[in-house]
Amino acid sequence: MDFKEVLFKRRSKRSFIDKEVEDDKIQKLLEAAMAAPSAHNKQPWQFIVIKDNETMDKIMGFHNYSKMLKEAPVAIAVCGDKNAYKDFWVQDCSAATQNLLLMAENLGLGAVWLGMYPVEEYYPKLADLLELPDNIIPLNIIAVGYSDKESKRRDRYDENKVHYEKFNNN
Repeated sequence: MDFKEVLFKRRSKRSFIDKEVEDDKIQKLLEAAMAAPSAHNKQPWQFIVIKDNETMDKIMGFHNYSKMLKEAPVAIAVCGDKNAYKDFWVQDCSAATQNLLLMAENLGLGAVWLGMYPVEEYYPKLADLLELPDNIIPLNIIAVGYSDKESKRRDRYDENKVHYEKFNNN
């Protein structure tokens, strides 16, 4: 699949078929995530690969929008080290997440971003569950698997959201 097709076809996938994700594909997802741009090249990301159903059940117990973890064979918690570069860890880990999502589409996988940070009801509970040190904050969890749905290209370009030089100076 060429890059443009990956970009325009990527969608959040919330249901998965009963098929394990191969370890080499998980490795490629992580490599893509770590290829993301990073402010001052601090690379504050840390990743927790989750395959344990009991852990996923516990996450579903406190995260209201995580039901897809019931079917997902793997989830990846994208975390940031606030000590690495406290002002930009969220942006850096968001860029890593986007790379991971695009690579999932490229590999024929489905994935969805489940937000954690800054929701107080979510991220501290995930940090406790995953036994994260105090400086490591979970930004999100990405549910990954083989989707039961095909993505269709969608163009969201909106000329009204483009401004030149100043806002509303079209």
